[in-house]
Amino acid sequence: MSRTKSYRAVALPLLVIAAFLILWESVARAGLFHQSAFPSPLAVLKGFGEEIRSGRLFNDLITSLFRVMCGFGLAVILGIPAGLWMGQKEVLRTAFLPLVNFFRNLSPLAWIPFAILWFGVGDASPIFLIFLSAFFPVVLATMAAVASVPTVYARVAQDFGMSDTEKLTRVILPAIMPQVITTLRITAGVCWLVVVAAEMIAGRDGLGFAVMDSRNGLRTDILVVEMIVIGAVGVAIDRVLVRLTKIPSVRWGYSQ
Repeated sequence: MSRTKSYRAVALPLLVIAAFLILWESVARAGLFHQSAFPSPLAVLKGFGEEIRSGRLFNDLITSLFRVMCGFGLAVILGIPAGLWMGQKEVLRTAFLPLVNFFRNLSPLAWIPFAILWFGVGDASPIFLIFLSAFFPVVLATMAAVASVPTVYARVAQDFGMSDTEKLTRVILPAIMPQVITTLRITAGVCWLVVVAAEMIAGRDGLGFAVMDSRNGLRTDILVVEMIVIGAVGVAIDRVLVRLTKIPSVRWGYSQ
């Protein structure tokens, strides 16, 4: 990337953010809305300081991240092997695809009443909902990716005398990882939305609960603080997953 492009990549977003803040402050000063309904950037900044000093923001953030990491991690650990298993067997794809598609299209928030009944109010319920929101998309994406790997790859692996394990780790996984990583990025974003929604409805802590608590207390400045943190963390999670595309064995899959 040239120096000019690097400069634009930094300067243009900053200009847009600055313009947005100016517009936000102008609307707040114009008095179109009551201050309690439309806090100014300065009020939100003071709210940030208040939340940081109290330690609540950090505790809620850690709680929500812990739940997402557990639910999403469990979905990946179980979903990718299940997708690999079904992707290599046509009879399994035929048998399980309708059920996987059904649960993939079922909103995880519809499970909230059952989650509360089964696991109560705590960490287990959000983790269960996050797992459901990620597991079936990961299974479906992995299964479809494996099924679409050109058969010539398997023949070449066989000609080189690769074992089934070598063929899996050196051919199939690198070939399917671009599609799987794309799915992981989308699914991680969904998981982050789900944990906030679950905490708003059935939580006693976490960022989602903090949003509802701020609304009930008419602290819209704190509410905006929570919204900013939720959006920023979502972007950070996506950037972390993008780094997976830089792994040498994964880059091979992008070049096919």
